[in-house]
Amino acid sequence: MTAPTLSEQAAVVALAEAGVTGWDVGEGRLRQEFRFADFAEAWEFMGRVAELAEQRNHHPDWSNSWNLVVVELVSHDAGGITARDVDLAVAISALV
Repeated sequence: MTAPTLSEQAAVVALAEAGVTGWDVGEGRLRQEFRFADFAEAWEFMGRVAELAEQRNHHPDWSNSWNLVVVELVSHDAGGITARDVDLAVAISALV
């Protein structure tokens, strides 16, 4: 069963209620850019995010260029943002 999608406003409220900042909400996804001191720190962060994603069986769309990691969260099966995306965003934010 596919999780229900959240409106962008509901996603903003859910992130705020969780005390999470820095996530852009738009175009049916959550997005944040994370900058680190160097490639090694960025790679370590990606490894920790990968563990969270595997635990939740919910995987981000992301890219990495040296010290920059761009994370986008969307529930492709639902066609937008769901509570799963908010949950993963909160968990990722707790890593930094």
